[in-house]
Amino acid sequence: MEIEEEVSASESEDESMSSDQEISEDGAENKIAVKKEVYMPGTSLDADEKLVCDQSVYVMLHHASTGSPCLSFDIIKDDWGDNRSTFPMSAYAVAGTESPRAHTNSVVVMKMSNIHKTQKIEREDDDDEESSDEEDEEKKPKLDCALIKHQGCVNRVRASHVNQAVLCATWSEIGHVNIWDIGPQLRAVQNSFTLESYCSKTNAETDASRKPIFTFTGHLSEGYGMDWCPTHPGVLATGDCRSAIHLWQPDEGASSWKVDQRPLSGHTGSVEDLQWSPNERHSGQPVATFKHHIAPVTTVEWHPTDSTVFASGGEDDQIALWDISLERDKDAETEERETELKNLPPQLLFIHQGQKEVKELHWHPQIPGVIISTAANGFNIFKTISV
Repeated sequence: MEIEEEVSASESEDESMSSDQEISEDGAENKIAVKKEVYMPGTSLDADEKLVCDQSVYVMLHHASTGSPCLSFDIIKDDWGDNRSTFPMSAYAVAGTESPRAHTNSVVVMKMSNIHKTQKIEREDDDDEESSDEEDEEKKPKLDCALIKHQGCVNRVRASHVNQAVLCATWSEIGHVNIWDIGPQLRAVQNSFTLESYCSKTNAETDASRKPIFTFTGHLSEGYGMDWCPTHPGVLATGDCRSAIHLWQPDEGASSWKVDQRPLSGHTGSVEDLQWSPNERHSGQPVATFKHHIAPVTTVEWHPTDSTVFASGGEDDQIALWDISLERDKDAETEERETELKNLPPQLLFIHQGQKEVKELHWHPQIPGVIISTAANGFNIFKTISV
């Protein structure tokens, strides 16, 4: 599987011929001056307009596909250190497919590697093609995947390190919650040789590594809410569509759990998501309310180190980056600029488009500013100039 550069919707380009077009004496066309303007989500396009990506505002932007769409994924922390900023980059993740044919669904352990910068700054006097085909091939990113068969569509995936093991929990549409040890799959994606060996083996040892180490069937319906506790390794919370939340406590290391059969009460509707506080026992009051998305918001996540920055995504095909510390500075804006952006919240930093029906996003905890997101048409991994 390969990762490709993504062309997303962030600019409006008028393709119609204009008076700025120059024709040489021999009839050949020279440069065409194309009218470009900033596109605001929700704005209708004319028949001669199309959306193109402004590569200058992305430090890095790539697209990846696993075949079937994935409702959920999680980033796996690695041993390569924190605060990484050098290119090329690599990242690990685990995802779950959503296919109407239940027998084809999978837990997908992924390694994204050889991820280079894609930023392109346009210059009027730059007509040369600096990169050769060989250089482009060397900079081609790579996606390696090790699959585990999964019973039913995967509603939610969450990964955690527990007692030196890398575990992931999956919510199945059939109402089961499974725990998997994905160590064998992570070892398989290290290089082409180990991945080929993993895919070709069918012995008992390999079969055992492709089965859940624990399954809970006590939920009375399917669900989506799921989160590992960051302060107590191995503790898990799961919530279903019938309002029940069950707490899991590890038993006998990382291979068994005691699940409280008495669900927590309080909710009257479906528990769509769960998240433990990273350092506090009680939740506070909302700090702000922002209106921007024009369809249901499906994913929200705070920046891992900047407490004022977060990202949101939804069914309006947008991912928005926010900074709640910002306020509108009217003195610094021209009247024209104020008119153009007056309806946008001043806390809105960036709008990323190009994905259809955004399902989930995560900031990479070890690579500052990098976001990975999944949608109906695949994954994006990107870093903007804003964060």
